[in-house]
Amino acid sequence: MVNPVENWRKSSLYDLSTAGALLQTGHYLSVIFHCHLAVEKMLKAVVENVTGKTPPKTHNLRNLLTESNISVTENVSNLIDKLSDLSVPMRYPIDFEANSGVYTKKVAEEYFRKAEETVKWIEKSL
Repeated sequence: MVNPVENWRKSSLYDLSTAGALLQTGHYLSVIFHCHLAVEKMLKAVVENVTGKTPPKTHNLRNLLTESNISVTENVSNLIDKLSDLSVPMRYPIDFEANSGVYTKKVAEEYFRKAEETVKWIEKSL
């Protein structure tokens, strides 16, 4: 039988690895999208671990953070806020060209670095 908490954890790490691979190939918008997925899934692992129930079907990181009952640092909270605000524009860009100009390699690298730190930090609470 599959352990759902471990399944969320492994899926999170996979998405984080995917973000790293996308960074290397210059797909910067997708890096941010996969960073969001990685944080989301690690939060869902914690929610499932804490509640013993399947996490809600949501992409809202703020809500998942609340449900996880973990206290986070200001840096983690800031990244969660930023990724939450980018969720819809990354999935459904209104102006793809404009987004491409804003989310450059430098920006994607920063999101990836912070997401990597955040995922590892959240994972410690499992």
